[in-house]
Amino acid sequence: MALHTPVGQQPLPPPASRDDRGRSPRARRSPRARRRRRRVLRLLRLGGVLVLAWLVWSIGATLLAPGGDSTPAKLAEWARDHGLGFAVSALETVQYDLSPPQVGGTTSIPTAPPAVAVGPPTGSGRHAVVALTPDVPTRLPSLAGASLPGEGVWHALETVNGTPALYAAYLRPDKVHTSYLAGVVSIDPRLVEFSLHPGAADPGPGNWHATTYVPVSDRPSLLATFNGGFKVADSQGGFYLNGATAGTLTTGAASIVFHRDGHVSVGVWGADQKMTPDVVAVRQNLRPIVTGGQVVSGVDQETQTTWGATIGGAAYVWRSGFGVTADGRLIFAYGPSLSVHSLADLLQGAGVVTGMQMEINPAWMSFMYYQPTTNRSAPTPVKLLSGQERPADRYFTPTSRDFIEVTSR
Repeated sequence: MALHTPVGQQPLPPPASRDDRGRSPRARRSPRARRRRRRVLRLLRLGGVLVLAWLVWSIGATLLAPGGDSTPAKLAEWARDHGLGFAVSALETVQYDLSPPQVGGTTSIPTAPPAVAVGPPTGSGRHAVVALTPDVPTRLPSLAGASLPGEGVWHALETVNGTPALYAAYLRPDKVHTSYLAGVVSIDPRLVEFSLHPGAADPGPGNWHATTYVPVSDRPSLLATFNGGFKVADSQGGFYLNGATAGTLTTGAASIVFHRDGHVSVGVWGADQKMTPDVVAVRQNLRPIVTGGQVVSGVDQETQTTWGATIGGAAYVWRSGFGVTADGRLIFAYGPSLSVHSLADLLQGAGVVTGMQMEINPAWMSFMYYQPTTNRSAPTPVKLLSGQERPADRYFTPTSRDFIEVTSR
């Protein structure tokens, strides 16, 4: 008798075919096919275990690497190095959007940096330095309108044989972010020497003939330390130290050039800077942001390819810069809530004729000067800006990124 399907009801699918012994197709597979399937499953499981083991090893090695970087900073760097930069940027964008830099507000200007050195170094012994007439910079103009009391006023940080060698001043960065302070440092080249140190992770191991920290032998004459530039692969230039190179020294790149007698020059590689027997180190980073004493065009076009991957592509973040004035003084500027333009304005306002952006983002910012103690080999490091994320003793142990050391002559 024929079966009829009620109107509006779909017929049931036929039951899975079985052989005359009632076995399903899966059960009818040959022993060889079943073995092959088991091998595939074992290989898939093994592959999963190997991937998991690699992840544990890779991330573990990153977290245990020398340098004292925070765990979030290390994980973010690991992700960017392994093709996950988009995910890091997305998370950073969310964080930035939830807590953007404050607009408006007020602040007070410190009457002097904390713990100004009072028993300064007497020189490293390599060069005879006598007391000189102090080179006191002109008060800096405010970038936020009318100056607050003490804004832009220079205070001596360190002296060498009685002559101030480093001065510091505090400024609001612009007319919008008026509750923040940037720090600007002026360095007298007559009294100091500069040294470039490699980072343990970047540029990484190499025949650098230099330590990844401030050696104990340098600490009696230590005046200051500050961060270097981007990771070499992102710097659009190269890193050269004592005959070894990472990346490629690139024509047109903004460059700090370290000379054999300890002085530095800042310029454009291939234009006013080049390799000579006198050059012991070169640190390149992007293109200049100040040339001929003027802020370059294009600094307002905030693109990651031009000025680096800031937090989520945000314009206003921690930034640092370095440059040289017409009379040869060296200027370092850094602070929170800076755009490329406001960083360039800080450098230009301090008299810089050629200036460059250095590192960006809070995890890498540092400027420390050093308070002498009764033990000359153990000076006390002091942050110029208390809000910087990195600890003051960051460069007393191996560090992951390159940095610059300033000692007395």
